[in-house]
Amino acid sequence: MRHIIATVATLLALWAMFYMIGLDKEVNKLDNISKLIESTAMEDKKIKVEKHPNVTTQETTTAQESTTQNSTQQDDEVANKIKALKNKAGNIAAFKTSTLYKKSCASCHGNIGEGIIGPKLIGKDKEYILNALKDFKSGKRKNYVMYGLLGNLDDSQIEELADEIATFKAKLDEATK
Repeated sequence: MRHIIATVATLLALWAMFYMIGLDKEVNKLDNISKLIESTAMEDKKIKVEKHPNVTTQETTTAQESTTQNSTQQDDEVANKIKALKNKAGNIAAFKTSTLYKKSCASCHGNIGEGIIGPKLIGKDKEYILNALKDFKSGKRKNYVMYGLLGNLDDSQIEELADEIATFKAKLDEATK
């Protein structure tokens, strides 16, 4: 019976890991869209108006001002759209996490420890996280998924995870300034 439960838990963890990889791809698409928008922005926002013999200087100035206003409005619209996309994406990619965290934890606890099917980790201190990880690995706390995942990690990797997770709150605060 234990083997069946462990197998099901492992399959669920693998599914969650692939799901998070898919989310990472979506976040990367958002980053690429933002970069594309920035790179295609008009370098020179002033459009040169050719002088026509029948057009006065005042009319030329008015046309240039109108063009500048339209350009500013378009820039504001683009900025608002980018802001809306970032808000829609939420904090998924607020900061980078290690490959170890992504591979071992993100599928259940979220890309930045916000909690998905596992509890929220962001805001927890290192001691709490380290003790919990050690308890799961030793079997003192019962969770077959955690036991299976931590069984493959050595003490230094568990220490690295605890260090990293303890910094998530500060990283999120810095990223959202």
